[in-house]
Amino acid sequence: MTRRNFGPVGIIDIGSNSVRFVAYGGTARVPSVLFNEKVMAALGRGLAQDGRLDERAMRTTLESLARFRQLGREMGLKKLHAVATAAVRDAENGPAFLKEIAALGLKPRLLSGAEEAELAGLGVISAIPRANGIVADLGGGSLELIGVARGMTGDAISLPLGVLRIGASPSGSDLDTAIKVGLRNAGRLADAARGQGLYCVGGSFRALARLDLLTLGHPLPMVHQHRFLPKRLDDLRGILKLTAPDELKRMTAITASRIPTLPAVVTMLEAMMEVLGPKKVIVSAFGLREGLLYRDLDEATRRQDPLLAAALEVGERLGRFGDHGAALEQWLAPLFPDDSSELQRLRLATCLLGDIAWNAHPDFRAERAVDMAIHGNWVGIGDHGRAVMGRALCAAFGGDGGFDAKLSALLRPGEEERLIAWGKALRLAQRLSGGTEALLRKTQVGLRGDRLVLTIPGKYRLLYSEPVERRFNQLAKALDRRPDICFA
Repeated sequence: MTRRNFGPVGIIDIGSNSVRFVAYGGTARVPSVLFNEKVMAALGRGLAQDGRLDERAMRTTLESLARFRQLGREMGLKKLHAVATAAVRDAENGPAFLKEIAALGLKPRLLSGAEEAELAGLGVISAIPRANGIVADLGGGSLELIGVARGMTGDAISLPLGVLRIGASPSGSDLDTAIKVGLRNAGRLADAARGQGLYCVGGSFRALARLDLLTLGHPLPMVHQHRFLPKRLDDLRGILKLTAPDELKRMTAITASRIPTLPAVVTMLEAMMEVLGPKKVIVSAFGLREGLLYRDLDEATRRQDPLLAAALEVGERLGRFGDHGAALEQWLAPLFPDDSSELQRLRLATCLLGDIAWNAHPDFRAERAVDMAIHGNWVGIGDHGRAVMGRALCAAFGGDGGFDAKLSALLRPGEEERLIAWGKALRLAQRLSGGTEALLRKTQVGLRGDRLVLTIPGKYRLLYSEPVERRFNQLAKALDRRPDICFA
């Protein structure tokens, strides 16, 4: 399912607002971030005034790039992508600046607006495979819009509406007009989000989502797949107006240089909602950089489920005797025939992670498992899915009373009891088999009327110990069944 020996691969992203270096490892389908450093150089700040890159920003960028190149060498990167976007593309002195970068030994690819849009779209597709609508990538120098549907990108435009160009207090009606004018010659893009999704990419949108989550008191303030509600935009504008920048930084950890641009981001988001008419507005943590990696994948790897690919890699790396999550899921599936397709997918992901906390202190295994399920760098999943996996793994590692009530509130009515049963089934399977796949496959568990039946071949009857019996009885109680052991 996963592609081995991926990475380390690096990307240097020379943006209009920030310059960032990210090194990736792990699996090709869902790379893990090994290193991530950002410098808020604000290359595009001078474009609105004189059409040129700011001299101080260029010096800061060159110093950062020299450091990033050295870091990449020491990391032994197999490949280093370097790209430059709107600020360098549009600036009068952009070509001269590229020559200075080349003198450092880097050869960044200067992306066109269409390429920038395509990569942002592919980044969203990699994390949200069923994305349908428009991806909006808001940077310091430009706004890219591109249609996405059925795992493919469509028509695209690039508009000079980056946060460093529109100013601190842009007119909403002016932005409406600029977006409408840009859409006139963009094919079917104008209607792509109507009644569908608007997927927001870029640090400005992520910062605004973080502010939204934290001021709402959300129990899991992770920006990926956070959904902006239109009625919240006025609230966010008020919070930004009434809260001092230092206090905002303390509350949210948003960088000081980004905070002054957030009121303009609210206005931009309102304008896009007005013009594009989406049914939902969702933030994606994946964008251009992840799109670069996704574009290089073969079709079979692209089709992998990003959540399951990542869970398999983590489970295989942290498990005791190699991965056997798929076998665990097959073993316990007969106990939950009514699980929806969504729950079946989350159940498989949970099973792939079913051995991740074995080396923690026994008193804290449940805590470790919940932390990884809730706070892991997963994509293709929202806060509900994280809560599902966390609750099940809490029970799997014996933490029956230790799951956070605020996280339980993210579950759907009546779901918690089922997830506890998932966990107890996992707990039984691991005790019965000693955490090994071969022994697990020699046994079966199923439902027969009001009975929970565990079948073990006669020659393996010694597998049924007192600790196994105790866990079998606990599972039977969770399923409201009578335990029945059968030595076939």
